[in-house]
Amino acid sequence: SPYGASSATATDLSTAAGGTSSSGGNVLYDSTGDVLLSPSSNRVQCVDLLTHAIRTLPVEARSDVRTLALSPDDRILLMVDVNDYAIIANYRRGVVLHRFKFKRRVRCAEFSPCGAYLAVSHGRHVQVWRSPGLRREPAPLALHRTYTGLGGDVISVRWSSDSSVLMASSNDSTARIWSVETVRDYVPATLSGHRSAVVGSYFESPEADGRLRRVYSVSADGAAVSWKCEYDDEKGKDGGGGIPGAGAGGGGGGMAALSDTAVDFFGGGRASANPFRSAPSIALGSSSSVKTQAHHLVGGAWSVAARHYFHQDNAVVTASSYSPGQNLLVVGFSSGLFGLYELPSCSNVHTLSISNADIRSVSINPSGEWLAFGCPSARQLLVWEWRSETYVIKQRGHGYGMRCLAYSPDGAAAVTGGEDGALKLWNASSGLCYCTMSNHTAPITAVTFANSSVILSSSLDGTVRAHDLHRYRNFKTLTSPRPCQFVSLASDPAGEIVAAGTADPFQICVWNLRTGRILDVLAGHRGPVSSLSFHPHRGTLASGSWDGTVKLWDVYKSDSKVESLEHGADVVCVSFRPDGKELCAGTVRGLLCFWNVEDGTLMREIDGRRDIAGGRKDNDRQTSNNNAASRYFTSVCYTADGTCVLAGGNSKYVCIYEVSQKILLKKFQISFNRSLDGVLDELNSKNLGDGGPIDDASDHDERDLSTHLPGAKRGDNGSRRSKVEVLTSQVAFSSTGREWAAVSNEGLHVYSLDDDMIFDPIALTEAVTPGAVQGKLRS
Repeated sequence: SPYGASSATATDLSTAAGGTSSSGGNVLYDSTGDVLLSPSSNRVQCVDLLTHAIRTLPVEARSDVRTLALSPDDRILLMVDVNDYAIIANYRRGVVLHRFKFKRRVRCAEFSPCGAYLAVSHGRHVQVWRSPGLRREPAPLALHRTYTGLGGDVISVRWSSDSSVLMASSNDSTARIWSVETVRDYVPATLSGHRSAVVGSYFESPEADGRLRRVYSVSADGAAVSWKCEYDDEKGKDGGGGIPGAGAGGGGGGMAALSDTAVDFFGGGRASANPFRSAPSIALGSSSSVKTQAHHLVGGAWSVAARHYFHQDNAVVTASSYSPGQNLLVVGFSSGLFGLYELPSCSNVHTLSISNADIRSVSINPSGEWLAFGCPSARQLLVWEWRSETYVIKQRGHGYGMRCLAYSPDGAAAVTGGEDGALKLWNASSGLCYCTMSNHTAPITAVTFANSSVILSSSLDGTVRAHDLHRYRNFKTLTSPRPCQFVSLASDPAGEIVAAGTADPFQICVWNLRTGRILDVLAGHRGPVSSLSFHPHRGTLASGSWDGTVKLWDVYKSDSKVESLEHGADVVCVSFRPDGKELCAGTVRGLLCFWNVEDGTLMREIDGRRDIAGGRKDNDRQTSNNNAASRYFTSVCYTADGTCVLAGGNSKYVCIYEVSQKILLKKFQISFNRSLDGVLDELNSKNLGDGGPIDDASDHDERDLSTHLPGAKRGDNGSRRSKVEVLTSQVAFSSTGREWAAVSNEGLHVYSLDDDMIFDPIALTEAVTPGAVQGKLRS
């Protein structure tokens, strides 16, 4: 998630568990308020808060998703990435209807309550488009109008309840109110009363007469301003309660009504929707039937009713949301604290610190009970029920990315180790993280299950820790006689012997898990021990090293002879076949070598360099075709039946090979996200200069509401911008054989043959036949 949740698609269940989006897009609820939509890298996750299940839409944007908008009927979903490329998709079916490119920066978008319009911020302007349909058309988006008048980039856009009035807030410390359709004598109003950028502006629910009485605006410096509108008729200037200019007399009223309808018709107003239906009202002079909130605002004057301050020292308002039904305002601060306020008095209902990082997105469900928060820098997604003061969901990804992965023996859970030294347990079916253990003080290099209730993890902090899954605690810590860093880990089939390979002094430490005592230190490699694998049925340990050898050790016999299998290049991964008769080893030359374990003979080799070749990084001076030498497999595993191997490495591809015939069965591209480095095979020449690639500033969010030194034209001089390279750290097959997973820089990707998340039949008997179903439908 950008916020730490997992994701899944229906076909080839592709889950990015714990992934994050550097863009920090907005989170939003659907119309029911039970499903939360959250951007995860270049995909969108749908979190069902009732069943605690996560589904990822099978729609992939070009880059990290920054803006989401969902139509009121939950049929059309708009996704806009950091490069302002938009996707219009059918939300329920997960089908892309249209792709579109906005010419300027899009920071926010919102559908009108009636569903007929779509408002999009377009740099300093606001564009209103007519909502597209569910059919694929050559140009489904039709521009209705462009609204101007703001001096800075638009931050938020809001609609009135009847979709006739539009309000936008900007970086220039102002907010502006327009009428969506042309209304005679209406002048757009500018609300200028803040000293910093206006983070959000909101309409209060109209009164019984349909008039807008109050507007709220929140600025980055922690000020909330309440604006009230005074109408001309309430000040005694007009006797009638209708549109200004419509007099009490019959002739004057008829002319005013006729002119109003003419303005609406030629200006694209409501009367133009069906001119034949409005013709009788023109003749009768009763145009009051088409009064909207925009018509009521004609002649109205906005003034400051009250000004409130949140009083959060050294904290900047980074996000806000408003519930018009309950008059609740939620404000998120850069300190990780949020406040819940009741309007119009702005009394503090609730204040809580939920993160150490800034809150970039806030959303309230329609009932006003659940508050959703997104903290992209901390990889957090939280839903808080403020009445009971409990978490509905609390997800957090790895702080600096994942590094390793292992499936549980029953395939129901997966454990991942991260660069932040944390272990996370994920439910393989729902995609939610249900446990986090942070005992290591350095990055975790390998994880494995000793049995169904014990997880082993090795780390660069020089320890191997055993974790209990019943009490979720670290119950044993294994260390070596000499301080070293462990880079590989394996456990014997019985779960009693643990072996870990070191980076220096090139040894393998063997412990008894029950007693915690070290049994032996295996020496013989001349390079770091990069990979370990135990024989499935006996005590043979295979170790791969950078010295180009795979050694077979019998850990149950101290006087046994060590067998060495020579390779022509550094060995980076080893794996036994499930029956233990074959061993696969991967080298840095892109070769997969298959050895007979009994006699130590080389059976076959698969050259995968051309299969995983592809992808040119921004700083590469060679094309992707000429840079295949740097691509090789870093992780390999067998399928449950042992007929195929799954291999992934420092490439955007994961390959499945049929071993006996040496055939490439399928090649999966982990990600198409262009925010990652190495996704494209050919770079755009317009982004290349004499000194290399030109930094594209549009890939990053320029909205920085934090304070700077007076006179400073830029922020921290020590800040750096870099793109994460797309690669696969580890692959693993589930024991069920129905799914496999891969760890990449985006998160945990799970590919499955089952579509249980889409169709889950229950209580099916022999009586349930197509004929019986059709008979029930007819009755």
